[in-house]
Amino acid sequence: MTRARITLDRDFTVGPVPRRLFGSFVEHMGRCVYTGIYEPGHPTADERGYRQDVVDLATEMGVSIVRYPGGNFVSGYRWEDGVGPVASRPRRLDGAWHTVESNAFGLHEFVGWARKAGVEIMEAVNLGTRGVEAARSLVEYANHPGGTELSDLRRRNGAEEPFDIKLWCLGNEMDGPWQIGHKTADEYGRLALEAGKAMRLVDPSIELVVCGSSGSGMPTFGEWERVVLEHTYDVADYISLHAYYEEKDGDAGSFLASAVDMDRFIESVVASADAVRAQRKQTKRMRLSFDEWNVWYQTARAGDDQPAAIEAAGRWQEHPRIIEDEYNVTDAVVVGTLLHSLLRHGDRVAIANQAQLVNVIAPIRSEPGGPAWRQSIFWPFARMSAFARGEILGARVSSDRYPTVRFGDVDVIDASATWDAETGRIAVFAANRGLDEAAHVTVQLHGFAATRIERAEVLTAPERGDRFTTNDLADPDRVGLVSLDGAALDADSLTFELPPLSWGWLLIEATER
Repeated sequence: MTRARITLDRDFTVGPVPRRLFGSFVEHMGRCVYTGIYEPGHPTADERGYRQDVVDLATEMGVSIVRYPGGNFVSGYRWEDGVGPVASRPRRLDGAWHTVESNAFGLHEFVGWARKAGVEIMEAVNLGTRGVEAARSLVEYANHPGGTELSDLRRRNGAEEPFDIKLWCLGNEMDGPWQIGHKTADEYGRLALEAGKAMRLVDPSIELVVCGSSGSGMPTFGEWERVVLEHTYDVADYISLHAYYEEKDGDAGSFLASAVDMDRFIESVVASADAVRAQRKQTKRMRLSFDEWNVWYQTARAGDDQPAAIEAAGRWQEHPRIIEDEYNVTDAVVVGTLLHSLLRHGDRVAIANQAQLVNVIAPIRSEPGGPAWRQSIFWPFARMSAFARGEILGARVSSDRYPTVRFGDVDVIDASATWDAETGRIAVFAANRGLDEAAHVTVQLHGFAATRIERAEVLTAPERGDRFTTNDLADPDRVGLVSLDGAALDADSLTFELPPLSWGWLLIEATER
């Protein structure tokens, strides 16, 4: 049996839990919008076409903020196409995903959906085919009260009060050669600076995210961050990171250790940002927006040339079925550890958006005219969003280790934890990466007196060894959380056992000493 010790000390905290850490992403891609969050005529849809079953699952999942409308899509998007009478909106070719965009769903519809779902909006502007004026105009349309051409146009289009969108992304993945309007770091940095300045002249209260690298494997990674931040440090509040993970060639050990890569990615971007801060003699500390992350089978399930596969699948159709990955038990454990990594770095990672919300590499699936259901990866997100509250504890893990091809020796047990002084609860989140052995875990508590285990749950394969089990339309509840039995508590420590390949969490009532 694997053994591990997690040490938690009341005096060693990382910082407050950022609520924006539990964000999601809605892009005009595949069936995320159409037959995902929006399907007029669906049995659960309201008068505006919003699917109530999807809203209910997003609420249960605890999504706090949603990025919109892209993604690669935004780099060819004209925001004006998505406002005004729906019958008058133009149909356009979307070059990013090789589809036809009807524009039946646009800014007003998304704002209405976000308010219904109770989520904050994170709006992206097009810095691919457009620039300063289009970005500035969108802020005026969305946020200015009235008395100007654009703000009065919003009012004529049915929104008397401004949308008051506070968080804005200055483009998307502009370092990527696949991006419409791809730019060098200098080209993008200058454009982002001027767009950000113009947007702030309209609404000084907004927060701005500049594009970092679209992946740590990009040849420009590191240098891109330095150059972009040298241009934009004065105007930017956040720099973005994107990362996707998948199991390749049956290498489950490396895949399960994906959070090691996420840790390194975050820490490298922090180092780059802090170097620019020092060089520029700034007092502001740049925060991070990890606004695309997830498990995504870009090669293993679509062949080596996935862009070509997406193009073939979506060739000038409306909302085709593309990258509707089905997630298994292994994927859920990895997603749990990625959430641990984000939480552990919550002092610098202030925003994170799992991509995407529904159907497209998503924790929620839906069928046209049919039901919606939770994928396996839904559960770690839902529990951490609900119970990671208060302050992030500096969890120190001492664990048996295992060898991986990509990362060397890695801890079998991965963990994070929080302390909510208002409710007197410690939340412990832990994953067992081991495929074959259960793990005996001891949590040593310092500065706390634990009184009761309020709740304990675990996600693992319903039948031992079947790590590829998924939820689907025929059996939507096959993979989920069950009671984690056998946990024991005394005033100074907690012990529990995690099954092989599992993610679990425990909620402990405690007082400070």
